[in-house]
Amino acid sequence: MDRREFFKKSAMATAKVVIGGSIISGLLEDDLFAAPSGGKRVGLQLYSVRGMMDKDVVDTMKQVAAIGYKELETASYNNGKVYGMSPKDFRRIAEDLGMNVSSSHLGRSVERGKENEAYEWWDKALDTQAEVGCRYAIQPSMHIGNKIEDIQLYCDYYNKVGEMAKGRGLKFGFHNHAGEFKVIDDKIVLDYLIQNTSPENVVFQMDVYWVKKGGQDPVDYLKKYAGRFPLLHIKDEDVIGASGDLDFKAIFEAAYAQGMKDYYVEVEKYAVSPIKDVEKSFDYLYHSSFVK
Repeated sequence: MDRREFFKKSAMATAKVVIGGSIISGLLEDDLFAAPSGGKRVGLQLYSVRGMMDKDVVDTMKQVAAIGYKELETASYNNGKVYGMSPKDFRRIAEDLGMNVSSSHLGRSVERGKENEAYEWWDKALDTQAEVGCRYAIQPSMHIGNKIEDIQLYCDYYNKVGEMAKGRGLKFGFHNHAGEFKVIDDKIVLDYLIQNTSPENVVFQMDVYWVKKGGQDPVDYLKKYAGRFPLLHIKDEDVIGASGDLDFKAIFEAAYAQGMKDYYVEVEKYAVSPIKDVEKSFDYLYHSSFVK
């Protein structure tokens, strides 16, 4: 039985902890914690284990902690709840397992003339992210129209939401997919977003896989817009490093040079299973000399 399997089996016999008035079993004692104890704080976007989180949040979090992940990014927000829990309870689970909830994915589209409705939604949403302990609140997608005016609407929107987030001690940002490399009026959408949002109020989370799928080089963008990418999504076809299509060494070196603060593994497609793939991805990064 390896150390991680031992951890998962042993956790079931450990002390029970009261959270939010309910009994949640299996949080860890120090002598049972089998995760790596080094200084690398590898992050995980919990969308990577979405099906598991839907079935059992606490057990999934225990398995993620056992692997060694230290930073978490959520992918579930609904009306003041995070994975169906109060932000206080979810934060306590993570922290009792030795992890921080440092970022979140959530968002709302905007229509011209209806901006105030969206800002009202963000009022509650940002309060929730602050309570769960996040440093970042990231909108993971947006509607891409066919006119540059459509993109400017989102620039103005993001600038305002960024101001709202700043007042709560948060950084607001946007996460790219491949679609943001569409060209409108001779302008690449992502470039236009970066150039027309405030560096003080809006950050960007580069998804390195989707940059490449969009026909661009992640390293080039990190150098071109140094300082605008404090967060990265580290992604591959499935397990990180397995495809050989992305030069993760060059990406990490460029990311650190321009001021990366945190990075999160995201596994969308599975080679074996969600938990095995995020474990292999962790091991790849944890044992890579170019990852600090």
